[in-house]
Amino acid sequence: MREELIDAMQCAVDALRRRRDRPVRIFHHNDADGLCSGAVLSRAFERDGRRTHRFSLEKPYPAVLRKVFEADGDVIVFADFAGRIAPMLAELNGGRNLVLILDHHVAEQTTDETVHNLDPTLYGMKGDRDISGSVTAYLFATVMNSQNRDLAPVAVVGAVGDEFFVDGCLAGENRSVALDAVTRGAMEIRARAAGERYHLKTSRGLLPCDILAAELDTLGAAGYYRNGPDLGVKLCLEGPNAASDQMLTQLRAIQHSAFDAEIARLKSGGLLKTPHLQWFHVQERFAPMGVKMIGVFLDAVKSSEFIDPDRYLAGFQFILDDIPGFGPVGMRDVKISMRTTAPLASAIQAGTKPGLDVLLPKATALLGGFSDACHTLTAATTVAIGREEQLIEEMEHFLAESD
Repeated sequence: MREELIDAMQCAVDALRRRRDRPVRIFHHNDADGLCSGAVLSRAFERDGRRTHRFSLEKPYPAVLRKVFEADGDVIVFADFAGRIAPMLAELNGGRNLVLILDHHVAEQTTDETVHNLDPTLYGMKGDRDISGSVTAYLFATVMNSQNRDLAPVAVVGAVGDEFFVDGCLAGENRSVALDAVTRGAMEIRARAAGERYHLKTSRGLLPCDILAAELDTLGAAGYYRNGPDLGVKLCLEGPNAASDQMLTQLRAIQHSAFDAEIARLKSGGLLKTPHLQWFHVQERFAPMGVKMIGVFLDAVKSSEFIDPDRYLAGFQFILDDIPGFGPVGMRDVKISMRTTAPLASAIQAGTKPGLDVLLPKATALLGGFSDACHTLTAATTVAIGREEQLIEEMEHFLAESD
């Protein structure tokens, strides 16, 4: 398990050393876990003397990947996504670049020697319990150089942001890194009624990691088209600052206004239902915020009184054809995000209901859509605009057969 993962990371580091003079391009997710992953890797590669370029993506869309893999001889790193699509990356790469995948979602292996899939799920760990994307990135950074152990607090913030706890506490590798950060004097762990709360030591005093993670989610998602991810990475590495404070105030106002209007719409009949699903479409009403916001909105409403606790919850949002760092890429797709209510989550964990990591990718594949990072209780994929109802129907068919 862990030992085998570390050995695989060492092999990747050895391959990296053989490309000492090549630039490194880091692609990471735009949520708290992804921003912390990007921060850890950026600092680690910069310390290694590398020319580093970092990009935040809402998903590793195929249209973007085709542009990424026009490169020849580079080092390309994916963090907090892409574990499932390693075979696709190998095909796009054609052996030209060194590719490292530091994800923690359900993954597929590839035999291509230039693509190192370092996803811990391939080594017996559970990505929705034991290890986050940021902690995966942190482990790789410490294999590169033990000096990078000082990045443990950043990794812990990412783990807390993904909210994968056991009895209210971080578990597995996530917990080990948190304890290491405490030993280094960078964090405090405080017991509370429902487990533990993790506090980061900053220039402003103790800052709860869940609060910081929520701020990173806002910067990365609501601020995706306003340089929010870059401010988020800076916040990870340097702590709170006036620029992030100002942007957070602006983004919260935009988010609250959009969410309040959408909740009113759902309460007045905007929530559609099938026997097993409840769903809605925000179209472009969340613009100029990024499409990560549809998942944030689902988290905000999944326990509301107008949500049926016995149905899976899904929301659609149009993807803008303008990817920061790439510009227009010719996309006409829609993102679907899904969440589960508390009763459904219990049924899924008990094995009596299908998990989202099975349900959504299976239906998406039937429509030629794109699947990457999916967990058991949270998931998101993309399909072509106009195929939303077909996707709901395919999931409904699968769920009916599972009854």
